[in-house]
Amino acid sequence: MSPPFSLFNLLFIFISFSTSPYSAAAKSHNAPRDLVRSSCVHASYPNLCLRTLSSYAGPANTPRDLAQAAVKVSIARARKVSNYLSTLSGLKKKRERVALSDCVEQIYDSVDELSKTLGELKHLREETFRWQMSNAQTWVSAALTNEDTCLDGFHEVESKAKDDVKRKITNVARVTSNALYMINRLDESRGRPKLGH
Repeated sequence: MSPPFSLFNLLFIFISFSTSPYSAAAKSHNAPRDLVRSSCVHASYPNLCLRTLSSYAGPANTPRDLAQAAVKVSIARARKVSNYLSTLSGLKKKRERVALSDCVEQIYDSVDELSKTLGELKHLREETFRWQMSNAQTWVSAALTNEDTCLDGFHEVESKAKDDVKRKITNVARVTSNALYMINRLDESRGRPKLGH
């Protein structure tokens, strides 16, 4: 008769392994991904949020990290679009040129507002948290308005570049909308668990 190596022994081995340093390291390694996943689920564009923030190379351990990462993604995309818009030339109709000129200015303003937002998020302080979050929300909302205004300017333009411009601006507006969502989440959490780091 063999010794009773039963369910009790298997349970003991499982519990020992699950509390080992290796499993703790695996859980802490997955924590940023879990935070991204749980934070993106209710974003305006959850799949885009998950894709852009999961591939983000910086830290993503707190709601503050995620808000900063979302704003950085938005800034990078807006700069890319700004560079693209500046390469467009040869638009023949005045309406096209005016729409492009306005759009270049609006995207430039968006980058500026998003950059101010990032600066504010990097220097959050307990005593001025509410005021700083209000600034961040205002600036990101203004950036979104600029991006929407740029899209509106191309609404009645017939141009080969129109579809490409609309696609690129829409993408920037979506990541900016997700950034605003992350900032609102941060505001609701009051910057916890860690405000400053």
